[in-house]
Amino acid sequence: MTRVSVSASVLNWALERSGRPEAIRARFTKLPEWLSGKSQPTLRQLEDFAKATHTPLGYFFLPNPPEDTLPIPHFRTQGEKKLERPSADLLETVRTMLRRQAWMREYLIEQGHEALRFVRSRQNTDNPEQIAREIRDVLHLSEGWAKKECDWTAALRALQTKAENAGILVVVNAIVGNNTHRKLNPDEFRGFVLVDEYAPLVFINGADGKAAQMFTLAHELAHIWLGSSAAFDLRNLQPASDETEQACNRIAAEFLVPESEFKRFWPSVRDQSDCFQRIACRFKVSELVAARRAFELQMIKKTEFLNFYKKYQERERRVSTRQAGGDFYATQNLRLSRRFAEAVIRAVKEGKLLYHEAYRLTGLYGKTFEQYAKYLSPER
Repeated sequence: MTRVSVSASVLNWALERSGRPEAIRARFTKLPEWLSGKSQPTLRQLEDFAKATHTPLGYFFLPNPPEDTLPIPHFRTQGEKKLERPSADLLETVRTMLRRQAWMREYLIEQGHEALRFVRSRQNTDNPEQIAREIRDVLHLSEGWAKKECDWTAALRALQTKAENAGILVVVNAIVGNNTHRKLNPDEFRGFVLVDEYAPLVFINGADGKAAQMFTLAHELAHIWLGSSAAFDLRNLQPASDETEQACNRIAAEFLVPESEFKRFWPSVRDQSDCFQRIACRFKVSELVAARRAFELQMIKKTEFLNFYKKYQERERRVSTRQAGGDFYATQNLRLSRRFAEAVIRAVKEGKLLYHEAYRLTGLYGKTFEQYAKYLSPER
């Protein structure tokens, strides 16, 4: 039986990188012996360990762990413990989105599309109110656009659709690809944005509460206007100390809940026990975003906001655990970005993209890909 000599430092690196070291240790009972050098894994055992830790097999033949860095900045909320390294789930997700964005950019250029003028059109020091107004203009949203929606979840979906129509790829996913065993961790990142003049892409961690997703999307839109790619956790909906992160939060807040209108409305609800709910109904945002705006404008104290935030998150988690999974093909519109999926399918039909390349780009294979293409067909 062939044994493979593996560096203990590489094994430890893969173990921590997996994001679930305790579960891996429980599954691979011989791991302590491999780490101590008492024994070495067989090739089959090493292949299983590589698969379990989501690590390329070739890495285990290196004398030392490779440099496995995130290709974009990762901003963490100030005061929170900084992760030593990104998880395999985050790395794979970002790299998959980069591949899709690169293909989309090339496709759009070949089709004769022009660069999007709003990308990198603003700076950190520009007026947040003006940038928020420009975002609404580009997305064809009126001043009180959200009030026309029946509730804030409908407003969230409307905002996603408007962003896609403006040329922005919007991806919402709670897992790595379609692997339900690899849930993304919202404590590590709530979202990220990949800025590009032809195919800007925003990714929202669908494992996060839907209330937070609205603010994440607005934050990512601001990043596109400022021209800065990044991943972020927005713990307690608060940004990192980075100047761009601070600016994006100010823009997002102004976009969702304009300061002037909020200050006019606040006196009528501040003494009500359901004041955040009333604000949420007025602006068609979640109660969480309403509470955050009240805190940011110094209408409530930080302790009051954090107490509300904790209770709100607990309530939302209880609701989310009772929700059943939705239609698989409808879900793909979020996991892939409908704009991206339609471009891939169109390229296949035009003979500009081979099926096996389309499978690789979408993560959908054979009949599943064909059924999804039919689902998107305008003849449905």
